[in-house]
Amino acid sequence: MTHLPDHSMPMRRRMVDLLAALAPLEGYNLTALPDVRLLRSNRPLTRTPVLYDPGIVIVCQGRKRGVLGKQIYLYDEQHYLAVSVPVPFTMETDASADKPLLAIYLRLDFSVVAELLLQLDELGVHADAEPKGMLSTPLDENLSLSVLRFLEAISEPVAARVLGPALVREIYFRVLTGEQGPSMRAALTRQGQFGKIARALRKIHQCFSEPLDVTQLASEASMSVPSFHAHFKAVTDTSPMQYLKSTRLHQARLLMLRQHVTAAVASVQVGYESTSQFSREFKRLFGLSPLDEVERMRRHFALPDPLPGAEYVASH
Repeated sequence: MTHLPDHSMPMRRRMVDLLAALAPLEGYNLTALPDVRLLRSNRPLTRTPVLYDPGIVIVCQGRKRGVLGKQIYLYDEQHYLAVSVPVPFTMETDASADKPLLAIYLRLDFSVVAELLLQLDELGVHADAEPKGMLSTPLDENLSLSVLRFLEAISEPVAARVLGPALVREIYFRVLTGEQGPSMRAALTRQGQFGKIARALRKIHQCFSEPLDVTQLASEASMSVPSFHAHFKAVTDTSPMQYLKSTRLHQARLLMLRQHVTAAVASVQVGYESTSQFSREFKRLFGLSPLDEVERMRRHFALPDPLPGAEYVASH
């Protein structure tokens, strides 16, 4: 592993300068690539419940910390975060107007990932490691160079469209072959018990608005209920029903933000039968009523085109 040497400071400054110009607005800034967003945050954020889509977060300036159970995941100028399955956790951000948080979010394109995994397997690069749904990994020089080239390319409209996809693929390659690449590859190829839980997670995210119970989810994972409970908590640090509830509440917040629907409409669309129960559980998770939380989001981070997936609301 080649960690960033002291002489890399000019490269870091160049990355920050490029990203600051590409992300002039607080919140998410669009790029020419549909699965890539650039984030600027001018203020710190205390611990907030989040649910990231599978993806990679590379911070060029500032710091984020994710907390899952007793584990802390740091992603800052020295570490990136990689998420292979949606995992609910809490996140906090260090940022200021003088030194804003600047980051790149790459939502995983699973067709590109599958192609890379197949090539690596054919070349004898096997995933002999424990699968992990979320990883915080030191940013090495190879990945930093790939990120710099990517930022330079997307600063030019033509280069962004012509070179951008190949450079995203290069970043994927660096992550999948980096220090914790084997654990991420094992997760993405759904190995062992992790793979069975991943099937249940996919069921939850595809059918969260439908009536689901532990027996159905355990069946989806081809496990007994006690075994499913134990392995599910090992992967997500929460119970299946708590995970389902969290997913529904995050999706409801997205509906209210994107489609301007009321809490009553959003609660029905995500599978709640009682609006009052929805409101109680929403406030318990986010600390504010649905109306107040959505108003807070719109007041501070009003964007015309929110990022598909929960990462949009996760980062503010």
